[in-house]
Amino acid sequence: MIATVTKSMSNDVFNVQKVRDEFPILDQEINGHPLVYLDNAATTQKPNAVIEAISDYYRGYNSNVHRGAHSLSDRATVAFEHARDTVAKFVCSPKKEQVIWTRGTTEAINLVAHSWGRNNIGAGDKILVSTLEHHSNIVPWQILAEEMGAQLIPIPILTTGDIDIPAFSALLDERVKMVSVGHVSNALGTVNPLKNIISAAHAVGAKVFIDGAQAVAHFPVDVQALGCDFYGFSGHKLFGPTGIGVLWGREALLNEMPPYHGGGEMIESCSFSGTTFNVLPYKFEAGTPDIAGVIGLAAAIDYLNTLDRNAIIAHERDLLTYCHQLAEKCSGLKRVGEAENIAGVFSFLLDGAHPSDVGMLLDQQGVAVRTGHHCAQPLMEALNVPGTVRASFSMYNTREDVERFFAALEKVKQFI
Repeated sequence: MIATVTKSMSNDVFNVQKVRDEFPILDQEINGHPLVYLDNAATTQKPNAVIEAISDYYRGYNSNVHRGAHSLSDRATVAFEHARDTVAKFVCSPKKEQVIWTRGTTEAINLVAHSWGRNNIGAGDKILVSTLEHHSNIVPWQILAEEMGAQLIPIPILTTGDIDIPAFSALLDERVKMVSVGHVSNALGTVNPLKNIISAAHAVGAKVFIDGAQAVAHFPVDVQALGCDFYGFSGHKLFGPTGIGVLWGREALLNEMPPYHGGGEMIESCSFSGTTFNVLPYKFEAGTPDIAGVIGLAAAIDYLNTLDRNAIIAHERDLLTYCHQLAEKCSGLKRVGEAENIAGVFSFLLDGAHPSDVGMLLDQQGVAVRTGHHCAQPLMEALNVPGTVRASFSMYNTREDVERFFAALEKVKQFI
């Protein structure tokens, strides 16, 4: 279980109402009920600062970046590259050039699988991926393994939803070239012991990719302290826009990797006799980027940096603890995943009810959750469940949200 918080958060520690006031979408009714938004693992809502930053770009200086010979392009380029600085500081990158813009975590994983993988994985090599993973951290490696004659091997999990570390250690040998795991499970909320995993993988010469999509909104991330080789995350899970994400990588590895896409921006020179590629980070950023998305992501990080991250962690821990306390009093409810270290997620089943029916009945009462396999079918198969109902929390949720969620569940039980 997560650590119990015996005292509710007070306004002098974390003013949740002040935070909620910055998210206009939360102030509405769904089916005649005030919205309780508990689908944050799928996407987070956006504060006014992000909405205004995107609007300001389109209203005031919409232009393509780099090489423009006019003022609008200069302003857009400055904002675009300042955003790269913002992200580099956010993940504690040694250099901003190690920050590559992608469409999201999925593209970040595909980029590494395609560019690094096809040049470093061969027949008989092994790729280890945990059973907890989202499909986006399975399928790209699966395609790579099939193409190169390598093996994709799942890392077993315990019934609690934790990675089985002894089993992981037993899989490691010199043929393992890549270990790819999530920082936080999107389906169960398990926070993985990354330092142990990374050091063990490095001991046999393997590289490590960390899917940070579910982590960055919940607690600070320091890629240098983690010691990973690659880290990816998505803007829309960090209070930013959809369609923008980040790949961070070790400079030496990125320099050795060939481009993922070809086109404009990623070249130094191009002729029919041959093309030379641009330097980092641009060799991986072919074509016109999502400029508004980049600016919006920087605005999201800037907003988050105005808040006390430790207070957010304590507030979200309090919400989960309170959720678990109420769950113990809810007859017919079964938690799915009981890892010791959890962030943001409460997955469960109700006796006699299909998850999709529970989600529909909750929505009728204004409570938004996610149901199904959560793009984690191998995990659901390992747990022997068809799927779950997933309530996922963020910093703008309240104890009242938790209470309304469980009150709605009691009404759901009347219909099943």
